[in-house]
Amino acid sequence: MPVSPGDGSNPLLDGLRIEPTPTPTSLVIFGASGDLTRRKLLPAIYRLARGQRLPAQFSIIGVARSPMTDDEFRQQFHDSLKEFAELPKPDDVSSAVAACMGYLQGEMDDPGLYHRLCEKLKTMSAPDGILFYLAVPPGVYGTITEQLGAAGLTKPASDVGWRRIIVEKPFGIDLASARALNELLHKYFDESQIFRIDHYLGKETVQNLLVFRFANGMFEPIWNRRYIDHVQVTAAETVGVERRASYYESAGALRDMVQNHLMQVLAMITMEPPIAFSAENVRDRKHDVLASIQPILEGRPDNVVRAQYGAGWVAGSEVPGYREEEGVDPKSTTETFVALRLQLDSWRWAGVPFYLRTGKRLPKRTTEIAIQFRRPPLHIFKRVSPTAIASNLLIVNVQPDEGISVRFEAKLPGSRMQLAPVMMNFRYGSAFGTPVPEAYETLLLDAMLGDPTLFARHDFVEASWGLITPIHEAWRASGATAIPTYEAGEWGPREADAMMSADGRRWRTL
Repeated sequence: MPVSPGDGSNPLLDGLRIEPTPTPTSLVIFGASGDLTRRKLLPAIYRLARGQRLPAQFSIIGVARSPMTDDEFRQQFHDSLKEFAELPKPDDVSSAVAACMGYLQGEMDDPGLYHRLCEKLKTMSAPDGILFYLAVPPGVYGTITEQLGAAGLTKPASDVGWRRIIVEKPFGIDLASARALNELLHKYFDESQIFRIDHYLGKETVQNLLVFRFANGMFEPIWNRRYIDHVQVTAAETVGVERRASYYESAGALRDMVQNHLMQVLAMITMEPPIAFSAENVRDRKHDVLASIQPILEGRPDNVVRAQYGAGWVAGSEVPGYREEEGVDPKSTTETFVALRLQLDSWRWAGVPFYLRTGKRLPKRTTEIAIQFRRPPLHIFKRVSPTAIASNLLIVNVQPDEGISVRFEAKLPGSRMQLAPVMMNFRYGSAFGTPVPEAYETLLLDAMLGDPTLFARHDFVEASWGLITPIHEAWRASGATAIPTYEAGEWGPREADAMMSADGRRWRTL
């Protein structure tokens, strides 16, 4: 007779829960020949299979414009694992997954492609639980959705079947386009079927923010304006635009990083405790955060700083400026760096500034959240240790070295009373002795399970664009033909430092 976890019959199972397994699933990937599929999706599927997290009945159908046979698609899978999953040759797991793979070539606006998809699903005896993944340029999201609806693929053929759709970012380019895309998706899918993916929310450290805040009684009393001086969120990249110039020219750092990733992280930091850990309760509280953010430019045009990288040196290599990159307009005013100062109109956070910055060609690839606490009200050690006491810091490292650090003051060894800041570190990579799952593993599994907790809801997306769109409109109205620059390999422009200096603060040295 099976033993249930925590019933006392088996002490090794006490406190554990059985991991849920998705129901039979067919994964249909639009854009199957693209970089996202090769670099992230296929390796994530393999790792889920190795961890025995995929259902027994599972199939993959790749759809793309590139000509390819089923066998060639399977070979792409093995090549992807060799390059991005450190699997030099196929093993039993990868061979079993490859056996369940098929491929369709066609144009995304061709109705015939979707009729062939219906037939392909039948010939592969694919399960009726279908997850559509739109790993394609945003311009064809609407086309694919309408064609799926016209072909009857958005409704299950049986009582046990289901349909869900994953939509990659960017979800629109402004508030109007995001609303239009939401309306189109809602025409064919219920909100519970739509999974707007943000890979930052799949990262263990970002998810751990909820546990850190709401499962530890020692932090909740100080998580407010009385004890916290300010918060900095940094998402830095060393790379330039690479081969994405055509996309980046129309996006820029504000659309590419702030509207989705950094707004999600900000919501996790500042949200009120949900009444239960359920998708709707968590997402309700996250939406409340965006609703409480003051209009960013209202009365303070210096709340936003944009800039563009010039030529310089990164990691010992000389790199060109943004305007010299292949595919970039020589007169481009697209920002590759943006810094913002935000204020929340809420009881908990009134008066606490939140500083966000993100940029390309910065000295270091890192994403971190730094929560700086107020200094003690009285420096009683100033006679014996005249140096100023450093503020306590709570640092959440999102990537690449996932973990949490706390900086506090301690006495230096010796007969004199001398103080110095010390760090206490927790790292995911070493603490639990198990590999940290990739973000796409977590998010793919949650979508197959139908758990939308780590995905953006339609109102969050629209509220985020409601904050960002006025900034783009103000930039457009200014008619600027040039914007501030910073040398590649530096931490952004002087204007970003001046924004902090005006508040008597400075950016953390990373």
